[in-house]
Amino acid sequence: MNEKEIYRLLLEAKEFGFSDRQLAHIWKTGEDSIRRLRERLGLRPVYKTVDTCAAEFEAYTPYHYSTYETESEVRGCEKEKIVILGGGPNRIGQGIEFDYCCVHAVLALKEIGYETIMVNSNPETVSTDYDTADRLYFEPLTFEDVMNIIEAEKPKGVIVQFGGQTPLKLAVPLENAGVTILGTSPDSIDLAEDRERFGALIEDLKIKQPPNGIAVNSGQAREIAKRLGYPVLVRPSYVLGGRAMEIVYDEANLIRYMDLAVEASPEKPVLVDKYLDNAVEVDVDAISDGVDVCIGGIMEHIEFAGVHSGDSACVIPPRTLQPSTIELICEQTTALAKALNVKGLMNIQYAVARHNGHEELYVLEVNPRASRTVPFVSKATGVSLAKIAAKVMAGLPLAQFGLPKMPRIDHIAVKEAVLPFVKFPGVDTLLGPEMRSTGEVMGIDTDFGRAYAKSQAGAGMRLPSPHPGDKKRCVVVSVNDRDKPLIVESVKKLLDMGFEVMATQGTHQYLQEKNLECRRVFKVQEGRPNIVDFMKNNITALVINTPLGENSTFDEKSLRRCALELNVPYVTTVSAAQAAVLGIESDLGRNLQVKALQDYSM
Repeated sequence: MNEKEIYRLLLEAKEFGFSDRQLAHIWKTGEDSIRRLRERLGLRPVYKTVDTCAAEFEAYTPYHYSTYETESEVRGCEKEKIVILGGGPNRIGQGIEFDYCCVHAVLALKEIGYETIMVNSNPETVSTDYDTADRLYFEPLTFEDVMNIIEAEKPKGVIVQFGGQTPLKLAVPLENAGVTILGTSPDSIDLAEDRERFGALIEDLKIKQPPNGIAVNSGQAREIAKRLGYPVLVRPSYVLGGRAMEIVYDEANLIRYMDLAVEASPEKPVLVDKYLDNAVEVDVDAISDGVDVCIGGIMEHIEFAGVHSGDSACVIPPRTLQPSTIELICEQTTALAKALNVKGLMNIQYAVARHNGHEELYVLEVNPRASRTVPFVSKATGVSLAKIAAKVMAGLPLAQFGLPKMPRIDHIAVKEAVLPFVKFPGVDTLLGPEMRSTGEVMGIDTDFGRAYAKSQAGAGMRLPSPHPGDKKRCVVVSVNDRDKPLIVESVKKLLDMGFEVMATQGTHQYLQEKNLECRRVFKVQEGRPNIVDFMKNNITALVINTPLGENSTFDEKSLRRCALELNVPYVTTVSAAQAAVLGIESDLGRNLQVKALQDYSM
């Protein structure tokens, strides 16, 4: 074929919507080869404006889409431009929290005089509203489409930190193509993701990490798990929302995992970590300009480590951490931000293991980007982290904003996840390392119990009233052997508030030994009336059920599912049960008060 014939064939393919990557697959070559061929032939897309006026008069809205025609409708601009990559389609693990960051970045960059260009393919977001960015491109977040926009607009740089994992994956390819990535460098982003490189860094910084290893097959995984001791946390590297992450308790399940779940990331090794049982997980959001570091907020998770951070409730400021641990968290966060040369936002997840009153800090994960907790921290503290980070990435020094090392607040804010279980019949409601939530809410007050109660109400799970007039006065308790000592204090509080406690055999026996009066109830397969029958009588106020090891029995699953379908509040971790009891206590003799968010942050 001569060049004219190749040009016609390639043009026809692009007009039909074939991407460079698809054509490369069909022609058994690389995507770069197709791109270079297009450029050599002068075959580039143009951009049309969405006609929001139905041709009645000329439309000036800044919506653009690409097409392979001859004339572009994008108007010129004298201002310096910055491109912000959005999150693309919403999915579990990457939701609207990242769109919040993108919108605030746009607003911040406008304030300091930049023309803002938003690239996103999701119309159900605020970043794609007509009055958010100066220009909006409704385009897929692929290397080809983003590069086409950059070549057409010629911006000062591109921000990839605010849209979650989708744009983050484009950082290295874009930089290799000569694009200026604003903020933290792609190499630093990769360093934080790469287990071997990151392990060497934290060893230099003398920061602790849970014992771990990297496996590419079952044999290696078995050897690592044997060395670490079960249970272990296994996951493919470079995954979103904890996908294919699992806590494994024995060799048989480890082999099953390696045979099946590794398919989620076949080109990457599997990470094997020692699971820190009953440790407290901590999230930290920070801003850095490479010189100064500001700790935006330290969030203590209410569920123990092992529940994905996107599904766990958390509280700011930390509720139970020792002052020395908080100080160490600040020191290590500052050291990591400087070592990674972070410019913009950074999120770090820690685990605090407790032994005989001593707290030991471990770093679990470092993400030099925006996190899904940024909106929560910003609203809780009154400091717009995303706005400040965007200005820092554009070149302003962090010192200019006059922020303290860590904002101090006089109130308590609780974030709770919104889970979609009711829409999926038969799905178990257990929380684990794989993220399942589809949103989040916040409860705020000057007392932890009241803030937690508000967060539960916002998530659609209103805690029972402690007042005797409520007909729902029964609490169902069924916990595993490991959790039995931890649940005693909560059960005693429930009894003191006048609730009747019903427990399954093992839990009943343990509570009786602790001189706590409770009534034994059958499990589903033990006889009638059983635990589910009592719940259907509409007298159950709360269900506390923690699973047995790594698997949930038939009885436990039917108990949790019944609670969900009957809209009975339920918790599946002992730490959430303790928080729920504090929330119920907070209603004693005083109604929950509502104040504007601004009243707390003034």
